[in-house]
Amino acid sequence: MKKSNKILGEMGEQLAVLFLKKNGYHVVAQNWRTKHLEIDIVAKTKDLLIFVEVKTRSNNRFVLPEEAVDQRKEDKLKLAAEAYVEQNEYMGEIRFDIIAIIKNKNEHKITHFKDAFWL
Repeated sequence: MKKSNKILGEMGEQLAVLFLKKNGYHVVAQNWRTKHLEIDIVAKTKDLLIFVEVKTRSNNRFVLPEEAVDQRKEDKLKLAAEAYVEQNEYMGEIRFDIIAIIKNKNEHKITHFKDAFWL
């Protein structure tokens, strides 16, 4: 990954965290890792644990950010979520969301896809 992409991704994750907090979510973990799996954000609202994949792009000319979450990425996130649930002995309901961010210069557009896919 190029350094500029890494910086853009980190910036996107910070924007996503602020967005979630502003909308009443409690952020439980960021960049949670186990072995070769990662979850960008783990958030909670009421009795629901939410696993959030954040995708950030500097433009949408080629592909929208949310379109970058393919079946392979979904499968990896599901495995990571299962590991998180097991390690934390969580017994409640879960949800998978995608936060797509398009960042241009000093402005950005955030789209939150709730229930983007299922286990």
